[in-house]
Amino acid sequence: MSYRVVVVDDQALALQRLGTLVKESGSCVLAGAASSGEEALRLCRETSPDLVILDVVLGHGMSGLETAERLKALFPGIRLVIVTSMPEVSFLERARALGAESFWYKELEESPLISVVERTLAGESVYPDAPPTVRLGAAPSTDLTQTELVVLRLMTTGATNLEIAQTLSIEETTVKKHITNMLKKTGYRNRVELAVNARVAGLVIGGI
Repeated sequence: MSYRVVVVDDQALALQRLGTLVKESGSCVLAGAASSGEEALRLCRETSPDLVILDVVLGHGMSGLETAERLKALFPGIRLVIVTSMPEVSFLERARALGAESFWYKELEESPLISVVERTLAGESVYPDAPPTVRLGAAPSTDLTQTELVVLRLMTTGATNLEIAQTLSIEETTVKKHITNMLKKTGYRNRVELAVNARVAGLVIGGI
């Protein structure tokens, strides 16, 4: 039996690689390739795939996670494998919450993607134990608390300390304390340097 698979990635080379992997798997056929969430929805309506391999970060329109949520609502029988090269700490829990069966880190995962796909099609849910650890200045990402990461994620959107405080329903002085603690841990000189480097490292990505 051959399983029908749709692949979704906004990078042409990555999309081609995903398609080639599916074609060479022996157990799957490529039902279609999409570069956006909207195109993925259309393909799934037209081809009724068994599984969708879906990148988190899409360049325009819906994000991969938003697309996954829509796919699960419209086609609950389709299995989803979420993939990303970003170590954003919230992606794992968000993927689980919306019902994605499996999750795979592109460059950082030891298990081959096709193995994850085959296990998912066999009824397994395949998730890494934790996001990859990355360096943020002088500190490993694991040194930052969950609250600090939430504050940092909002910082990457350009939010001020007051806006962060209002979003999290905490005092502005508490926000400043969290930022001061992160600056001490990482060794960065100011909040802008901290936020920029966190975004470049892919540790936290606001707006997805």
